Amino acid sequence: MATIFSAVESNSINFINKSERSGDARSLFWPWAAANVSFLALSYGSFFLGFGISFLQATVAAIIGTLGSFALVAISSLAGKRSNAPTMTLSRAAFGVKGNRLPGFLSYLIFVGWETVLVSLATLASETVFTRVGNIDPDLSKVFGFLLAGGLTIIGGVLGFKVIMKIQFFLTITTIGLTVGYILLTIDSVNWAKVAAIENGTTAGFIGALIFAITGIGLGWVGCAADYSRYLPRTVSGKAVVGWTIFGASLVPIILVIYGSLLAASSDELNAQVATDPIGALTTLLPTWYLIPFAFVAILGLIGGAILDLYSSGLTLVSIGLPVKRYVAASIDGLIMTIGTIYLVWFASDFFVPFQGFLITLGVPVAVWSGLFVADVLLRKSYAEEELFDPNGRYGAYNFKSIGLIVFGTIIGWGLVTNSLASWLSWQGYFLGPIGGKEGQWAYANLGVIAALLIGFIGHILLSRKEIKKQEV
Repeated sequence: MATIFSAVESNSINFINKSERSGDARSLFWPWAAANVSFLALSYGSFFLGFGISFLQATVAAIIGTLGSFALVAISSLAGKRSNAPTMTLSRAAFGVKGNRLPGFLSYLIFVGWETVLVSLATLASETVFTRVGNIDPDLSKVFGFLLAGGLTIIGGVLGFKVIMKIQFFLTITTIGLTVGYILLTIDSVNWAKVAAIENGTTAGFIGALIFAITGIGLGWVGCAADYSRYLPRTVSGKAVVGWTIFGASLVPIILVIYGSLLAASSDELNAQVATDPIGALTTLLPTWYLIPFAFVAILGLIGGAILDLYSSGLTLVSIGLPVKRYVAASIDGLIMTIGTIYLVWFASDFFVPFQGFLITLGVPVAVWSGLFVADVLLRKSYAEEELFDPNGRYGAYNFKSIGLIVFGTIIGWGLVTNSLASWLSWQGYFLGPIGGKEGQWAYANLGVIAALLIGFIGHILLSRKEIKKQEV
C-alpha cells in the first residue's frame, strides 16, 4: 500500500520546482503519439466521406486539419515549458484568477466528455470482438471491456505524470505495431476503382470535413498540452517542443484517417456500420485469429487518450476551485466517466449523433478559448508565478475583455453551426439565413468553429496587447 501511495504524483496546479524538471523535447512524442494512436481515427475516414467529398478531398482535409489543430496544441505545450505550470493555471493570466473558472469549466466538460467517449468505444469494441470469438453474452463482453478500459484509465489518471509517461511509452510501441498488422491484413479490402469513382464534393463539404478534423482530432487537446511539457527544463529548445508535439500527435492520425477513408469508400456496408459502432465495425474485415490482438490494440489505443483526459480533467477541476488533492479530483472524474459510459453504451441508440453534437456544441466556446490562449502565449513572454494565485495581483480577479470574447465568440459560432440529426441542437444555426439557411450547402460546414477560433485569437490581440505589455514590466 505504501508503494502505491508513493507512486501518486504530489504536484497539482502549482509551478514545478527546478529540481523536478528533467528530460528533453523528444519525450513529448510518447504521450501525444499514444493518445492519438487509436482506431477511432480509422472511423473518422467514414465520417469525412459523410460530408459528400472524394477520397482526395478527405486526404487533404485530414492533413491540413490535423497539422493545423496540433500546431495550436504545440503552442500550448510551449507555454508549459516556458513556465512549468498546467495549462489552466497559465490561462489565469488572460482571464483573471477567478474569471478563468469559465474556460476552465468548458475545458473540464471537454475532458470528461472525451474520456467518456473513448472508454465507451473501448467497451463497444470489446463486445464485438469477444462475442464473435467466444460466443460470449454481449452484455458480459461489454462489462469486461468496460472494467478493463475504465480501470486502466482511472489508475493512470489518478497516479499521475510519471506513471502516465511510462504507460504512454508502452502503449505507443504496442499499438503502432499491432496497427501495422491490421493494415496489412485488410489492405486487400480496398476497392481502388470504387475509391477513384467518388467525385469531388462541394467546397462547403470540404470545409466541413476540414473543420471536423480540427475539432475532432486536435483542438480538444489545446486545453491540456502544457500539463505534459511542464516538467521540462526551461532551457529546452522551444522549436523542438513545437516540432515533437506536432510530429508525435499528427503522424499516426493522418495515416489512419486516410486509410479509413479508403476502407469506407470501398464498402457501403462498413460505412453504415461505423455510425453505430465505430471501432467494432472494423472487425468485420479481419480473420478470426487476429480479433484478440485487434481488441488489445483497440482498447489500449483508446486508453492512451482517455488517461490524458482524466489526468488533465483532475487538474482542471482543482484549478476552478474544488478544494481537494489532484488525485481525489481525478477519482471524482473517474466516477463521472463511469456514469457517462454506462449511458452511451447501454442507453444511447446511436453513437455518432451524441458524439457529433457534443463536438460541435462544446467545440465552439472551446475554439474561442483556444484562439485566445494561443494568442496570449504568443504575446506573453513570462508569468508572475505567485500572482497567478492572487486575485489582487497584476492579473486581477476577472478580465472581462476575455470573458466577453468567450461569450461573443460563442454566440456568433453557434449561429453558424447546425446538426439536424440531434433535435436538442435544432436551435443552432440562427445566422445561416444569408448563406442558404439550415438546409443550404454551408449548413454542415460548421463555419462557427473557425469563426470562434478567429474571434478569440484576433480579438485578444486587439484588446489585450497593450495590457499584456504593462503586466510584464
